[in-house]
Amino acid sequence: MDILGMLLPFIAIFAVMYFLMIRPAQKRQKEMNNMQSNLQKGDEIVTVGGINGVVTSFDANHMYVDLGDGTVVKFERRALHQVVNNA
Repeated sequence: MDILGMLLPFIAIFAVMYFLMIRPAQKRQKEMNNMQSNLQKGDEIVTVGGINGVVTSFDANHMYVDLGDGTVVKFERRALHQVVNNA
């Protein structure tokens, strides 16, 4: 019984940490993966660097973004921060 009394606070702290830190991070990662997998040609996006553009094409790991003046830049898909408008 004495060991259970000593372990109970550690278990409670771990449970609180899981629900406040780990679970929300997993949810954000799942949303990010979903957004990256649903990327379509013509989507208006914002990169993590703050660059706005329209997706012209993409492959498994990269996306090609038109910045508006005919300049097309190659980005890794993980650089995607937000899809502003879906095609």
